Amino acid sequence: MQKRNTYTQIEDFLSDESFQAWILFKTDQDGWEEWTLEDLQRAKLVEDARLLLLAMRVPEKEFTPSDIHRALQNTWHKIREKESKKTLQGLKINFFRKHFLSGVAATLFVCLASAWFYNAYFKSSNNIITYNELVSEDSEGLVEQTNNSGKPQIITLSDGSSVLLQPDSKLSYPKIFVGNERKVYLSGEGFFEISKNPKKPFFVYANEIVTKVVGTSFRVKAYSDMPDVEVLVRTGKVKVKSNDLVAKSDHKEIVLLPNQALRFQRSDLKFKKITDITQDIALTKSVGNIEQLSFEFNDIPVSQIFETIEQAYLVDIDYPKNKLIDCHLTTSLSDQPLTEKLKIVCKSLGNNTNFEMNGNQITITSDGCN
Repeated sequence: MQKRNTYTQIEDFLSDESFQAWILFKTDQDGWEEWTLEDLQRAKLVEDARLLLLAMRVPEKEFTPSDIHRALQNTWHKIREKESKKTLQGLKINFFRKHFLSGVAATLFVCLASAWFYNAYFKSSNNIITYNELVSEDSEGLVEQTNNSGKPQIITLSDGSSVLLQPDSKLSYPKIFVGNERKVYLSGEGFFEISKNPKKPFFVYANEIVTKVVGTSFRVKAYSDMPDVEVLVRTGKVKVKSNDLVAKSDHKEIVLLPNQALRFQRSDLKFKKITDITQDIALTKSVGNIEQLSFEFNDIPVSQIFETIEQAYLVDIDYPKNKLIDCHLTTSLSDQPLTEKLKIVCKSLGNNTNFEMNGNQITITSDGCN
């Protein structure tokens, strides 16, 4: 967000989508409030832009010259009224008028662009569904996990499903899934491995889209400040549709198979299905270890299996190396949540082999293999 340090005109702020989200939807993921309070002159320019933005946000309709004129007159009145009540370190009305008049040319430019700006941005912004809106719609008590660290975090859900939550992301979920559905809410990015239960489908609500599965692995990328929302399937089958809260969408359901992806374009509320992810440069670059590593093992040393799990989930596994040094396994751990993978390995080793998870730290206890 260093770019905003160069803003000197009102239109600089009006064209910044992050600033618009902060003023209009109270979403301050980029710390606008704190940044504004750092400098008195900056705070004044931000206030001017805020008042202009709010004054010109009228109900959804075609904008006429009179609408724009009234909005600007209202803004001028509010700013003059506010300035007449405050004296900030000797700041005088004459200085304010001089400062404001210096931006008249820019304001006129905004006037000419207003019809396009509001039809193109505000009408589509009314369809933007935020994480907080989704969570507030859920009447159940939810647990929220936020990843403020610099590396992914593992979250284990009550049904055995696991989520690899990326930095700057958060997930809300019930302590225990009740009823005939399993619902979670994502802001940011997470890789999901869902415990199979055909009678109780699993739903991931991520901004404007809903992903439905019964048991599979897939990634959802839904940052509020990005233009698209993405779903990429590793194993199994998922169904994706736009959220019912999104206006002007046909809510059609799209089926994705392994190595297929879907991109929801917020600008026009349309889906783009990608049947070959290797042909999409952005998707190819974003694929992580967990989506590339094989979990099919044929007479493989257990130490190598643990190493593969560590690389995939970015966890640390502590196990008795001396007792398991000669242990080999043949097993399939594909399409299984992390906890299920560990259960299968421990059961295959036998001899009182167990595991315990504490965040990203896994401890294996064992008397050796059979």
